[in-house]
Amino acid sequence: MRATTRLLISNNAILLQAARKAKTAVQPLLPPLQLYRRILREHRHLPPLQRELGDQYVKNEFKLHKNTDNPLHIVGFLTSWQDYLHTITKGEWEEERVSAQVLEKLSSDQVVQLYELMKEADALSKGTSTTE
Repeated sequence: MRATTRLLISNNAILLQAARKAKTAVQPLLPPLQLYRRILREHRHLPPLQRELGDQYVKNEFKLHKNTDNPLHIVGFLTSWQDYLHTITKGEWEEERVSAQVLEKLSSDQVVQLYELMKEADALSKGTSTTE
């Protein structure tokens, strides 16, 4: 990700210029480390079980994408996590649902990962764990 920081900055500039032309508000992307830290700080406000699950998931995802070089993947990854950050910052995380449009865009691996995350979250809320 470090090698593409300049690309991210130039992509942010392009996105901001396009947004100004379209007269819509677009948030500039946060740098990866700053985004990672802000997400973990926001998790402090979550209930203990959600915080534990969320922290593990965020740490794992950022580690998996640490060496990604494709600028499109990086921008998509950071945009998704920044949207997540805004959702949990506003306290809307409990009502948030995955739309059918988003599900259609996910790969089969992502759908499996989302399903496993849902099962683990349900198990944690019932006081059991699927990993035991």
